[in-house]
Amino acid sequence: MSIRRRDFISVTSFAAATGLIAGFSSCSSELQKENAESTSSLKPMTDGVAPISVKEREDRVAKAQRLLVENRMGALVIDSGTSLSYFTGISWWPSERTMVAIIPAKGGVKYICPGFEENRLRELITIGTEVYAWQEDESPYRLIVNVFKNAGIESGPVAIEESVRFFIADGIRKEAPQLNYVSGDPVTIPCRIIKSAAELALMQRASDITFAAMKHSVSRLNEGMSQSEFSSMIMSAQNELGGNADFALCLFGEASAYPHGTTKPQQLKKGDIVLMDCGCQLHGYSSDITRTMVFGAKPTKRQEEIWNLEKNAQAAGFAAAKIGAPCEAVDAAARKVITDAGFGPDYKLPGLPHRTGHGIGMDGHEWGNMVRGNKKLLEPGMCFSIEPTISIIGEFGVRFEDCVYMTEAGPKWFTQPSKSILEPFS
Repeated sequence: MSIRRRDFISVTSFAAATGLIAGFSSCSSELQKENAESTSSLKPMTDGVAPISVKEREDRVAKAQRLLVENRMGALVIDSGTSLSYFTGISWWPSERTMVAIIPAKGGVKYICPGFEENRLRELITIGTEVYAWQEDESPYRLIVNVFKNAGIESGPVAIEESVRFFIADGIRKEAPQLNYVSGDPVTIPCRIIKSAAELALMQRASDITFAAMKHSVSRLNEGMSQSEFSSMIMSAQNELGGNADFALCLFGEASAYPHGTTKPQQLKKGDIVLMDCGCQLHGYSSDITRTMVFGAKPTKRQEEIWNLEKNAQAAGFAAAKIGAPCEAVDAAARKVITDAGFGPDYKLPGLPHRTGHGIGMDGHEWGNMVRGNKKLLEPGMCFSIEPTISIIGEFGVRFEDCVYMTEAGPKWFTQPSKSILEPFS
């Protein structure tokens, strides 16, 4: 349940307000030194890891073009962001100067960029060859429309990928109001929601790194430690292990009842619930894992009862994840376990206040949410989290989060769920 892109939450502003996530809050030099010492024994876990090949990206473009033809669309417009990287391998800062890629239904990928950036862009291109540069006193949108015309697109629908910023989409529309602009979702979602073997391998290794970093850091918990100190420790460990640390949300005691934390500072005490929600990226692919444990004391009967209930709810969600079942079935199964125990109902507190899971891939939160109303059927290659939180405001919260990938035989865990409250890392 990471604080991520598809939550539509500003991570930087959230972190500034709460001080919970290391990497977005300032750490003292002393703390940084301690973190370096605590992770010095860790070695990278990236041997044998390979990034996505040019051939696989070419196959992605070919699939997108088949979908464009099937949906009677002339082209797909892609702004800077995840989909640009997915199809072309290019990572580009989304500045106010328009740089887009256009995948036409036929022909090679084409790029429109600021004139002074053309040489830099050409250094990055491995998919397609055509670059159209606009100067500072020219309209990039007029150039984009000319590219459409050269590709024979003068009347048919043009697909706009969902993350294209409004000023770009609006600029294109004003330049060519006669064209019909439609959502690019029928193209991008079927491409990105089904993961290849190479993608699954990267997600598996990213998960292994985060799991190891969390397990390593838990052994270094100390009474009086702050949440941000613990977060910083896990972030450092993920980096040392070869991942690109993305987030580490750590919550102690009553703060664990708030899925994304509270502004109230917390210091670790014996008997506190410790909830850690962490992830990294590896060659652009994400991990997302949550564990809950009790620090320094025997769990209370109440803590153990809620912990076991959460475990049963997660297991029920996993059992409901069957090929051909709707995504909402996973949520319904996990939620039923919690509501049958007297919590809720529905999204009410105390209980499960959010969806049971989210899709995951290059973005930590992608399509394929396990939530009521999502009728999309599960297919091989889909990846998602199963994380039915139990939130009890004023007491504590318990959440397990492990991600799965769908196979013909059903779901497979990227990480094995916790065994017991005393053994959170199986």
